Amino acid sequence: MSAQHPSRRSILKTAGGFTAAMAMGGAGVLAAASTASAVGDIPGLHITERGEQDPRMWYYRFQTSAIGGWTPAVNVLLPDGYHTSGRRYPVLYLLHGGLEDFITFDRFHDIRGLTAWKDLIVVMPDGGRAGWYSNPVSSNIGARNWEYFHIGQLIPWVDANFRTYAEYDGRAVSGFSMGGFGALKYAAKYYGHFASVSAHSGPANLRGGNGDLVTHWANASSAAVELNGGSIYGVPFWDQARVSADNPCERIESYRNKRVFLVAGTSPEDIQGYANETLVLATQREFKWNLDRAGIPYEQHEVGGGHYVRRDLLQDDINGIIDRLRKA
Repeated sequence: MSAQHPSRRSILKTAGGFTAAMAMGGAGVLAAASTASAVGDIPGLHITERGEQDPRMWYYRFQTSAIGGWTPAVNVLLPDGYHTSGRRYPVLYLLHGGLEDFITFDRFHDIRGLTAWKDLIVVMPDGGRAGWYSNPVSSNIGARNWEYFHIGQLIPWVDANFRTYAEYDGRAVSGFSMGGFGALKYAAKYYGHFASVSAHSGPANLRGGNGDLVTHWANASSAAVELNGGSIYGVPFWDQARVSADNPCERIESYRNKRVFLVAGTSPEDIQGYANETLVLATQREFKWNLDRAGIPYEQHEVGGGHYVRRDLLQDDINGIIDRLRKA
């Protein structure tokens, strides 16, 4: 793999030390905590740490009823001129992949450069090392209700504390890998929240892959690194209603009147030892087939290479999001 497309495994090794430093030292490369801010709490969500001195990238860490024994964080990337414009802005919720965190898109994917002088707020929350943007069936490590944290707490907090359009045409959701699945899931399950949805190497069918491999992938990875043996969908038997509720291919009508943007690689690069990009590609093709049958338009890119974020397509995605959402 070329230098500009590092493997996910090498990225994660580099990220490990940085993430540990963040956990110990708060905002790390971000500004130290500010004591003067209009940003406050909402019920069930309490700010324990903040960094607001950088004019664009603001950082928060929360104590939340949704996540036990740990304090998840979020980066909020503000547009150039936000502090003086007085305008409201559309919002992109950008979701990281497995074994990653809220820093990933800033640290490795130049989200600041990709959004420079663009009228868009980008919210990048923690989603767990293998949280799958879900409320699990079981957890042996305390609450890990990432879905409730994002939908029930974080979105209302963002809308209450930043100048956003708190409406369907004011929000998009996008993500990589596990985060791409999360984006597809959230956009369908919470139809009125997001007018645009994007999945960069994100699996699009929990029941796809000749043996329900994505559901097995979610269960195995979450048990190993997120839930201390717990389960997203249940073991040895799945909660079938929960799988169907989360499955993009079983919620096709929920993508009608949305912008849909898909990316998958064509090389079988391993992903966390549980699956590979070939599986992701197969599930996206199944999803496309269902969209075609329903007459729902989409933009899809099958490109060479394996499981990583492609800067040019992330840039295209951001530009398309801005074109679809309500203007600042």
